[in-house]
Amino acid sequence: MAGPDKGRMAEQPFGRIEAVTKTYPGGIVALERVDYDLRAGELVALLGPSGCGKTTLLRMMAGLTRPSAGRISIRGKIIDGPQPDFGFAFQSPNLLPWRSVLDNVLFPVEIAGRLDTRARDRAMELLDVVGLKGFSRLRPHQLSGGMKQRVSLCRALVHAPSLLLMDEPFGALDELTRMEMHDLLHAIRQSSGATIMFVTHSIAEAVYLADEILVMGPRPGRVVERIRVELSYPRRSAQRYSAEAREYERQAGAALGVVHA
Repeated sequence: MAGPDKGRMAEQPFGRIEAVTKTYPGGIVALERVDYDLRAGELVALLGPSGCGKTTLLRMMAGLTRPSAGRISIRGKIIDGPQPDFGFAFQSPNLLPWRSVLDNVLFPVEIAGRLDTRARDRAMELLDVVGLKGFSRLRPHQLSGGMKQRVSLCRALVHAPSLLLMDEPFGALDELTRMEMHDLLHAIRQSSGATIMFVTHSIAEAVYLADEILVMGPRPGRVVERIRVELSYPRRSAQRYSAEAREYERQAGAALGVVHA
């Protein structure tokens, strides 16, 4: 897999988070003055402890909730509500039990009124990419946890989103399945070209997947460190255990306060 094509990136960022603060009723400050410029085609990992505002930031980027102060823009457009060309993948696959695998994947385009032969072809292509083409007629209860998460990923990508937002999508999977999903996500990045924001608690996961890691401190959430991950592409499983990867993990752990010199 080739990494993001730096030569194609525009001078203006794909997305911009500007002084974003989120305060909930009762005066609880979830996020405080977060700034970040998101580059097109990159995967950015939001890494931090529970309650630091990672999911809150992702929801604001999705347009599901609004900042209390500051603003978020994608391709120059202020995000003030859900966008039709964004995709979502969460820790729970949330598949509709009465629909087949294929019909679950097609659900977003059906809701958007764009269910046609082209959409069906793309859905089948995605199922083929994730190794589920022969399972398209099955129902969710007939699938393993990893297979359900693959279906969820296909559903998030079926409408060719420009931005894919992922909230700990592999957190409930066993370690071997999780590693398989990491490599699958790299492959899907190559074929889709989507820009990805990925929430995780796992330092190793962030290092293996990301082009850049935003390390967030405890609430109120702030970005305490940015780590550019220069592991070469295509990324291979052996890189997980390389000295270079371990050094990135040490840097992230130090920023989180869990690794001490």
